[in-house]
Amino acid sequence: DAVYLDDEKEREEYVLNDVGIVFHGNINEIKSRSWSYGQFEENILDACLFLMDKAELELSGRGNPIKICRVASAVINSRDDNGVIAGSWDNTYTYGVAPSAWTGSVDILLEYYSSKQPVRYGQCWVFAGVFNTFLRCLGIPARLVTNYSSAHDNNANLQLDFFLDDEGKVDTKLTKDSVWNYHCWNEAWMTRPDLPVGFGGWQVVDGTPQETSDGMYRCGPASVQAIKHGHVCFQFDAPFVYAEVNSDIVYSRREKNGIQAIEKIDTNHIGQLIVTKEVGGDGMMEITEEYKFQEGSEEERLALETAVMYGIKKQTTPSTMYQPQTDVDMDFQVQKAVLGSDFKVTITFRNRSRNYYTATTYLSGNIVFYTGVTKNEFKKHSFSAKLEPSSPSAFDVVIKSSEYLSDLLDQASFHFFVTARINETGKILAMQKATVLEIPSLRIKTQGEMVAGKEMSVTVEFTNPLKQTLENVTLRLEGPGVLRTMKKEFRQIPANSTLIWEVKCIPKRPGLRKLIASLNCDALRHVYGELNVQIQKP
Repeated sequence: DAVYLDDEKEREEYVLNDVGIVFHGNINEIKSRSWSYGQFEENILDACLFLMDKAELELSGRGNPIKICRVASAVINSRDDNGVIAGSWDNTYTYGVAPSAWTGSVDILLEYYSSKQPVRYGQCWVFAGVFNTFLRCLGIPARLVTNYSSAHDNNANLQLDFFLDDEGKVDTKLTKDSVWNYHCWNEAWMTRPDLPVGFGGWQVVDGTPQETSDGMYRCGPASVQAIKHGHVCFQFDAPFVYAEVNSDIVYSRREKNGIQAIEKIDTNHIGQLIVTKEVGGDGMMEITEEYKFQEGSEEERLALETAVMYGIKKQTTPSTMYQPQTDVDMDFQVQKAVLGSDFKVTITFRNRSRNYYTATTYLSGNIVFYTGVTKNEFKKHSFSAKLEPSSPSAFDVVIKSSEYLSDLLDQASFHFFVTARINETGKILAMQKATVLEIPSLRIKTQGEMVAGKEMSVTVEFTNPLKQTLENVTLRLEGPGVLRTMKKEFRQIPANSTLIWEVKCIPKRPGLRKLIASLNCDALRHVYGELNVQIQKP
């Protein structure tokens, strides 16, 4: 049929596996967590069929995976149709569950099925996790994919514009585009009889509401093969996905005379790594080359020219306006750090010229949402760097925990901008990097024998690493086939103290199962733990 996948191992993974892995964090610090899809749990099939009723998909269209994916990508989010999940990216989750607290799709789908009202709240991996459950439940092979450094290009011109002011700082009022640390979407496997031969196979579908398509917030199905080759004329929404993985970042600055001067073009930052869970294991499988040719290759050029021919707007930069800075290189490294500790940022210059230079250097540290949107600047630091001829030099800037802890967001995510002006030549160097703090994890243990139909005991432990008391903490624990989601509230966890929660359950299905836990409170989110357990036959 239209969704036939001819490899038994892949069918077991992409249709039958009821748990998966979400890769998050950022390109320099890849993190992973488990997600329970639970497509075989009680009432989930009914909930998924209800979604097709909700989307008013006619019965004759319910054998067509293209139509199913198209309507589902709209109904997974609540924008414009009161769909399953309401998105919230602003760190306030009153009257709802914080996106980071969910451990799987089952609670969300069942709550929606009974209340018929959007479930609060989700962010990209939640939309993608629920979408994956829906697809696998209906027998459409599906996988969750993460694109690191994902472009959200507001005017679809294949470039993200970062505007700098006179001092080389980013002008937040003018800069509308953003780079997401990562973005999750899904791929569904199907034939595409509506397209020329060769564009069947994996298709991008995305339930996260970013832009409208045919008047609704939805995206896909877009053929991965068509995106790779630049054939963005084929439906649906290929130009948007092409931009997410292929845009350039352009830094420009308005000179005193009003002319825009381009300071730097970064062609490698976006779509650096695209990954999914490996078949039959919990490891990461890189699929970047399914989406794009080798950076800088002849084929890549050709794919870009094809995309431009099919109407993707690509602004060309006259060479007179852009002379890259060649005699001084700048880079910076952010020290790996655990939440609650101090760390340093090291800025390095290499002066390739025979001249003696001074560089007025400015570091801006921002707390950001994982979507790359700034909440606030917590660190401003400028200094004058003396650059000796033909030699490297390094400068350290210390970031204290007291400077960032009060404003920290969900994903403990920072974004650093470093800009430097070479005083002697007037040239500007600019660079940006995201970094994520190490967040402590939960420990899950089991006691006694684990046999289907017999009571067993599960313990979740957590030690508070912060110098403050955590308040109103919620723990969640679930495992398809072992236990339905359990929740427990704790009023307080003092600094450095350990919490222990014991749960009794009776596993239903034998085999290798996974327990997944999350901890959530206003001061600390994205705390997870997981454990593989082998349930014996009775």
